[in-house]
Amino acid sequence: MADHVETLASRSTQADVPRGATAGAPLLHAIWRFCRRKPLGALGGAIVLVMIVMAVFAPYIAHYTYDETIRGARMKPPSAQFWMGTDNLSRDMWSRVVYGARVSVTVGFVTIALSTLVALAIGVSSAYIGGVYDMAVQRVVDAWMSFPYLVIILSLMAVLGPGLLNLILSLSILVAASSARVIRGAALSVMENPYIESARAMGTTHLRIVLRHVVPNLMATVIIVATIGLGGVILAESSLSFLGLGVPPPRPSWGAMLAGSGRSFMQRAPWMAIFPGLAISLAVFGFNMLGDALRDVLDPRLRGTGTGPAR
Repeated sequence: MADHVETLASRSTQADVPRGATAGAPLLHAIWRFCRRKPLGALGGAIVLVMIVMAVFAPYIAHYTYDETIRGARMKPPSAQFWMGTDNLSRDMWSRVVYGARVSVTVGFVTIALSTLVALAIGVSSAYIGGVYDMAVQRVVDAWMSFPYLVIILSLMAVLGPGLLNLILSLSILVAASSARVIRGAALSVMENPYIESARAMGTTHLRIVLRHVVPNLMATVIIVATIGLGGVILAESSLSFLGLGVPPPRPSWGAMLAGSGRSFMQRAPWMAIFPGLAISLAVFGFNMLGDALRDVLDPRLRGTGTGPAR
C-alpha cells in the first residue's frame, strides 16, 4: 500500500513539472558534461558568446559611437571614464573595439557559411561521382592549396579591391579548398555504409541519396570544420586589415586599429595597440578551443586535421 502511495505521489510530482523544464533538462545536462570534460572548450565557447553579444548589442554596450570625437580626451590612458583609453583622434578605444567585433563576426560567420556551402558541394560531388571527375577536382584543389594563402588573398584583393564584400568573397574561395578536402574524405567514409547500397538497390535517385543519406551524416564534420575555420578567418581578416586591404575606414577593424594609430603611437600610448591585439588573440583562441573540443566530442577521427586558411 505504501509503495502504491509513493508511486502515485511520484507521478503527481512529475505531472506538476512543466514540459519546458523536462525538455530543457537534457540540454543543460549535455552542456554541463561538455564543460566538465572540455573546460578549455567551454572557456572558448564563453569567449565566442561574449564576442557575439558585443557584435549584436554594440550600440548598447559601447559608451560612444565608433567615430565620435570627445573634446579634450586625446590619448587618455585607461581610466574609469575610458576603460581602454582614447586614441590620437580623441575616440574611445572601448567603443571602437566593441564595434570592431561586428566586423570580425560578420566576416567570420558569412565567410564560413559561403565556404562551407561551396566545400560541401565540391566534396560530396567529388566523392559520390568519383572517377575522372574526382581526380580532376582534387588536382585543382591540390594546386590551389599549394600556394601560400597570403599570396592568394593579396592577388584576389588586388583584383577585386578593398571592401567588406570583396574580403568575404576572397576568404570564402580560399577556405573552401581546404574544407572540401576534409568533407570529401568524410563523404567517402559515409559512401561505404550498407544503407547507401540498399538505397541504390531500391532505385532511389542520386539526388535523394545525397540529400537524405550522405549530407545528414556529414553534419558533425561540417560543424567541426566550420568552427575551427572561424579562428583562421578572423586572423586572416585582421591581417588584411593591417595591410590596408580590409574594411575601409571609418568603420573600425581590429587589424586596422593595430596598423594605424596603434603602431604609430606605440611608445606614447601603448594601449592603442594592446587592446585591439588582445581582442584578436582572444577571438582566435576562443574559436580554436571551441572547435578542438567539438572535434574531440563529435568526431575524434578528425584530430590533427587542419581546416583553417593559415598554414
